[in-house]
Amino acid sequence: MDGSFYYFVHPIYIREGRLNYRNASLQNAAQLKENKKNWFGPSPYVEVVVDGQSKRTEKCNNTHSPKWKQALTVIVTPVSKLIFRVWSHQTLKADILLGLATLEIFETLKSNDLKSSSSSSSPSELSEGPASDGSSQVSASGCSDQQEESGAATAASTQTASGPKPGASASAAVAAAAPRMTPINNGPLPPGWEQRVDQNGRVYYVDHIEKRTTWERPEPLPTGWERRVDPMGRVYYVDHITRTTTWQRPTQESVRNYEEWQHQRSQLQGAMQQFNQRFIYGLAATANKEFDPLGPLPHGWEKRTDTNGRVYFVHHPTRTTQWEDPRTQGLLNDKPLPEGWEMRFTVDGIPYFVDHNRRTTTYIDPRTGKSSLENGPQITYVRDFKAKVQYFRFWCQQMSMAQHIKITVSRKTLFEDSFQQIMSFHPQDLRRRLWIIFPGEEGLDYGGVAREWFFLLSHEVLNPMYCLFEYAGKDNYCLQINPASYINPDHLKYFKFIGRFIAMALFHGKFIDTGFSLPFYKRILNKPLALKDLESIDPEFYNSLIWIKDNNIEECGLEMFFSVDKEILGEVTTHELKPDGGNIQVTEENKEEYIRLVAEWRLSRGVEEQTQAFFEGFNEVLPQQYLHYFDAKELEVMLCGMQEIDLVDWQRNTIYRHYARSSKQILWFWQFVKEMDNEKRMRLLQFVTGTCRLPVGGFADLMGSNGPQKFCIEKVGKDNWLPRSHTCFNRLDLPPYKSYEQLKEKLMFAIEETEGFGQE
Repeated sequence: MDGSFYYFVHPIYIREGRLNYRNASLQNAAQLKENKKNWFGPSPYVEVVVDGQSKRTEKCNNTHSPKWKQALTVIVTPVSKLIFRVWSHQTLKADILLGLATLEIFETLKSNDLKSSSSSSSPSELSEGPASDGSSQVSASGCSDQQEESGAATAASTQTASGPKPGASASAAVAAAAPRMTPINNGPLPPGWEQRVDQNGRVYYVDHIEKRTTWERPEPLPTGWERRVDPMGRVYYVDHITRTTTWQRPTQESVRNYEEWQHQRSQLQGAMQQFNQRFIYGLAATANKEFDPLGPLPHGWEKRTDTNGRVYFVHHPTRTTQWEDPRTQGLLNDKPLPEGWEMRFTVDGIPYFVDHNRRTTTYIDPRTGKSSLENGPQITYVRDFKAKVQYFRFWCQQMSMAQHIKITVSRKTLFEDSFQQIMSFHPQDLRRRLWIIFPGEEGLDYGGVAREWFFLLSHEVLNPMYCLFEYAGKDNYCLQINPASYINPDHLKYFKFIGRFIAMALFHGKFIDTGFSLPFYKRILNKPLALKDLESIDPEFYNSLIWIKDNNIEECGLEMFFSVDKEILGEVTTHELKPDGGNIQVTEENKEEYIRLVAEWRLSRGVEEQTQAFFEGFNEVLPQQYLHYFDAKELEVMLCGMQEIDLVDWQRNTIYRHYARSSKQILWFWQFVKEMDNEKRMRLLQFVTGTCRLPVGGFADLMGSNGPQKFCIEKVGKDNWLPRSHTCFNRLDLPPYKSYEQLKEKLMFAIEETEGFGQE
């Protein structure tokens, strides 16, 4: 060493890092024991900090014995001090520091005769970490103070008279200020480059095209790239593979990173493209026509919208404006309609009321007893899903607030940012127009950004890996509340947040990525659950209860009591269905009560607190009574949307049992499906498969209880039977009807009038 100040470029190899919890201190062991209660376990990674630089390894997911085999390159000086921190990655909280270690470069050089080539050192023991003994090894190689020993060159920080002069580029200026030691490579240089050595033996490179010098050896261009010069003398690069150009010189690493980014983006765009194909009813053309259930405005009135998007009304005879709709003044009642009732309007704008419970219509308001029209014509009852949606949208518009709210979220911390911001707003503010902002991304949110936010966030919050929700069954990928969610101490706060989020999706007319089970939709609608609801989430349990109902349990010698056992996270507990149920035996006389109680328990086991927290957040944004006139299947379409059903794909991936493709009943069936609109096809699909959503691959990828299961039509029963469905097997039992009109009537009745599965 001649007293000059040197910089070293050291590849730091994190060869092996183990977290040895057994050798930790008593305090550390206690903290680890607390950490092991985590359902997923730690996800450690190593952070290397030196002279303001910070590099980190990839994290090892869910392990207590991580190993890293990764190179991290940092710039160090003989007096640098390397700091190694071992962190545990946390999804919903700040990362936890597990351990800390340091490495003095000077001490390493001193112990290796002031040489750093092929040296290996161990950092000092990790300290103040709850779970690590610091058995990580660090290797520094590739640089030396003597060129002939290591094959590398070091450069002084002061510029000599005979050394290279800084070029016009920023990279050359940086190299002159802090020359890096680059190993001499005998491989060919790119065209136009020359390698030289100054009087101090330092290697530098000359670019004769751009007339500049640099200490860093230039890399050859990646395959398919070409360097060109425009008429103004500016250098640019051409990618002949993608047929694009750029001013930035490409490297193998930058091309590889761009290809990985493009691959990830294409996957997300594929999912978003399928997500954006969902709709509620009709085609996109019908959405362009604005629906106004109150009919035309009175003479002299005009409807306008201000710069903030708030609707107001102009009365031209008096030249006045007002916020209130002149058609609603003294007409509409702010009190919600009773359960099962809906208000509609005639073509003349006269309101009438639909009782879906009795399937009747009337001009008398059930809230006030007053009639909107005396001796009006009788209106036939029609179940009109489109009219229900329009009426619901009308009430959402009436409840909406002026202006908008801004929600700024990062894609990397989408769950945490959304949780903090949504819970910080007053619930009524969430009824304002949403303005979603992703930092660092230019663009204005006129609906598309909010739609993507709902898609991405619903994919996160409803992910079963967070232990908040679980799949309804082995072959049923609809979601229900996980009774083991209490493993997260803040789970009730998250359920309240999810309740607000789902209500926001309904209120603002946005779709979510994943749907819930039908019993959960019935809970949202505040409708009672029945025994037949069990079949959609647990067919085996349902069949067991049906067997008990149909057989004499006393003759079979079954000893059952009014208590059940449940297992959550390996812990088995006993739940009594009624007071002192463990001592009350089930008999033929009381088995109906037992079946009712055990079905209620199975549908709500251990999730009462979570359900209450969910609906607390839900009702703050959207009161449940505004959804009463929907059924569970219609609510699923409202929340998840539906795709345009491809009839050709449906026919191509349908199999038949005891029927042939040329059977007249099959020809009638497809003729009936062809005459349906998409909403009726969706309800038929729900009737047979249990859901209105198709997999990515369409009908070919339909799943059943035993894996892939195509849509099946089987010949079963007599011509006076109704069609039956088996959602576990995607099978429709179609009796041999004698005419097309009979088949159409029976199928329409099964689709429109029945609930549950296997109905006759």
